[in-house]
Amino acid sequence: MSAGGLRVLIVEDEAFIALELECLLEEAGYVPVGVATRSGEAIALARDLSPDIALVDIHLADGPTGVAVAQALSARAGTTVLFTTANAKRVPPDFAGAAGIIAKPYSERVIRAALAYVAGRYHGGAPAEAPDGVVLAPTS
Repeated sequence: MSAGGLRVLIVEDEAFIALELECLLEEAGYVPVGVATRSGEAIALARDLSPDIALVDIHLADGPTGVAVAQALSARAGTTVLFTTANAKRVPPDFAGAAGIIAKPYSERVIRAALAYVAGRYHGGAPAEAPDGVVLAPTS
């Protein structure tokens, strides 16, 4: 599947970071389908929009609820979750079903590489090597 076919949900309560991610996704050929700032909003958007990938921060507007969001979204068939967080220590040992962690602050190169990896590994693209700057879940 090409990058242009992948739909990405951004779960991030910092408006500037969310906007920056949206622009980066569009430039890289992905389709940002929505931005959620709270856990309930993220779960509802995922249900309604069926994203292929969700980029999820740990700390959202309603507290450190990103882990619960990751568990709910990764339980959905076809949605791969990547944490984007400065609080990697808050990610449980099983990664709450997420495929990996992109540590903040991150670079555009790391985001692009992580999305290419997910596209290749989980969404029918060519197999890819795990990118630098991404910590993969133990089961990945």
